[in-house]
Amino acid sequence: MKAHKQRAQRIHTPGHHVTLQMVADRVGLTKGTCSAVLNNSAASRSIPAPTRERVLAAARELKYRPSFYARNLAVKRTYMVGVVTQEIGDFYGSPVIRGIERYLREKSYFFLTVAHRHDPKLLDQYAQILFNRGVEGFITVDTHLNHALALPTIAVAGHRAVKGVTNIVLDHRRAARLALGHLSAMGHREIAFMKGSPLSSDAEFRWNAIREAAEQLRIPLRAELVIQLEGGDPTPQLGYPFAKALLARQRPFTALFAYNDISAIGAIRAFQEAGLRVPQDVSVVGFDDIQIAVHNNPPLTTVRQPLEKMGELAARTLLEQIEGRRDLVPEIAVQPEFVVRNSSGRAPAIPFARAHGGNS
Repeated sequence: MKAHKQRAQRIHTPGHHVTLQMVADRVGLTKGTCSAVLNNSAASRSIPAPTRERVLAAARELKYRPSFYARNLAVKRTYMVGVVTQEIGDFYGSPVIRGIERYLREKSYFFLTVAHRHDPKLLDQYAQILFNRGVEGFITVDTHLNHALALPTIAVAGHRAVKGVTNIVLDHRRAARLALGHLSAMGHREIAFMKGSPLSSDAEFRWNAIREAAEQLRIPLRAELVIQLEGGDPTPQLGYPFAKALLARQRPFTALFAYNDISAIGAIRAFQEAGLRVPQDVSVVGFDDIQIAVHNNPPLTTVRQPLEKMGELAARTLLEQIEGRRDLVPEIAVQPEFVVRNSSGRAPAIPFARAHGGNS
């Protein structure tokens, strides 16, 4: 009993280096079991999920760092953060990472970035590598996160409730109301929709918000005017073939609300190749307001996500948690803006499909 009290006192002594044994003492397990969990080794697969979560929670609470940290650093800080994203250089992640970098640089932090390219095995492996390199926390960008990590984590465009994770999300309900409200005010009733690829962490939640807004505005959601994007192409090519497939259905519509700007830009090219004018024949609204949106022909009407600000917010929130200046909150909502440019206009008197000889 006396030895247990001494271990507990040692664990909670401010400034005392936390060892693997202290984590094991906290959860009442062996060092080997805790090591297997924290290193995500093959042996950890036989350990029940609740036990793994207890070990990860104890590591977070005690601010445990791997042996690399103890061997190589005289101080108890690395001032390093791990950034986990799906792609390097894509239109969505790049401005988020710019915001992260700007804030961390101001605070004299360094970050390591990895790209998992939608491979869940790589996600776990890279998170473990970053952990072993001594990062003090994680920021994930447009990444499906299904389980807790051993360090404080901020998820940009995270929606799933995961213990130890703060999700930074756009208010998708407001975004959908802004976009559909604009189209409705311009007389559009027959609106086509591009649903996001399942690979995108926002896809399900944005679609649910669109359905809710459409119901409130009494805008019909017709199955033949809804098309599902597939794949993870980070370029405007994403929307091009799906817009062509939508046209091939020959169901008249006067506007398209695309999942994001890159799919909207690809759709505009498909419409123009088909001899349609944007916005005279069909209006197009995007989502994100990426840098090239204003330079498109025509410039794109879109829902603006403040992506760089979301990156800054993620970095600031993570550092405040690491430094004990902020309690963990499950979610932080960010407000969108609506930017009207030249890709949207009043609904034509005759939908283009009928005007061009299509079936009604």
